[in-house]
Amino acid sequence: MPSHRHTPVSRRTALACALLASLAAALPAQAADYPTERPIRLVVPWAPGGATDAIARVLAVPLGQALGQSVVVDNRPGAGGNIGTGQFVREKPDGYTLVMATSSTNAVNPHLYSKLPFDPAKDFTPVAFVASVPNVLVVRAASPYKTLAELLAAARAQPGKLSYGSAGNGSSQHLAGSMLVRATQVQMTHVPYKGSGPAASDLMAGHLDMMLDTGSLPHVQGGTLRALAVASRKRMAALPEVPTFEEAGVTGGIQASAWYGVMAPAGLPKEIILRLNREINKLLQQPAVARHLQEFGAETNPGTPEQFQAFAASEVARYQAIVKESGAKLE
Repeated sequence: MPSHRHTPVSRRTALACALLASLAAALPAQAADYPTERPIRLVVPWAPGGATDAIARVLAVPLGQALGQSVVVDNRPGAGGNIGTGQFVREKPDGYTLVMATSSTNAVNPHLYSKLPFDPAKDFTPVAFVASVPNVLVVRAASPYKTLAELLAAARAQPGKLSYGSAGNGSSQHLAGSMLVRATQVQMTHVPYKGSGPAASDLMAGHLDMMLDTGSLPHVQGGTLRALAVASRKRMAALPEVPTFEEAGVTGGIQASAWYGVMAPAGLPKEIILRLNREINKLLQQPAVARHLQEFGAETNPGTPEQFQAFAASEVARYQAIVKESGAKLE
């Protein structure tokens, strides 16, 4: 009799254990089979046509081919990348929604805006670093300044007269210019525009004296702009004859590169992280992909998700002082 009294409890316990075991077995299987359900969306929190969009589109097709599911670029622009990024972090962490994170959204904006719809440390799973594009100090082709030394000498002789353009307050061009001013202690006038395109047009028309920009390579190669220095630790492969700021005689660590990487919402399973990281790193080493990225000055540096996470965290810390020094602040 006592054994019959305990039989229902034992049966329920056995059923519960079997259910838990089946669920536990199913989770790794789903991650291992990823992706099978539907196309993957790669969110770009900027308008079509910019550098972030271009890099995303270089990756999308070959990444979809490698994964066996199409990767669709989903542009969600607005508020300096904050609108699309804020929507993205609320997505399910299943690997079917990714974002092209940038130095602007994930390192600068936390210090530039008083309120953000996301936390750069808590709301993301770093997957793979893709590329960085160093800012290049450029002047128009007809400029009298042939070297950085000549430009800085003129700036010192006429404090505040020389001007540099940017895509707006707090943009990468503005912050790079602020770094140059701080490192050289020269006075120059910042002229913000609504986008780097109008600023570059005014530079080529002679309305500005210089610009530190990540999108100037086609103009340099086309002969309408002259590059004087590169804001990175080493020379750009696409501009091997152009010195770094350090080589040109300016100390103080002028390193201003826009970076791009693939991230997922927080909580993405480890198996999916590793799969995506592996496939993206393979793509970055394909000659066709590397060539397309190099066309606009991008430099790749494949690594682990942990390395990307550490780098992104260090960039958030680094830009705190840079944004403060620039005086930029947006609501």
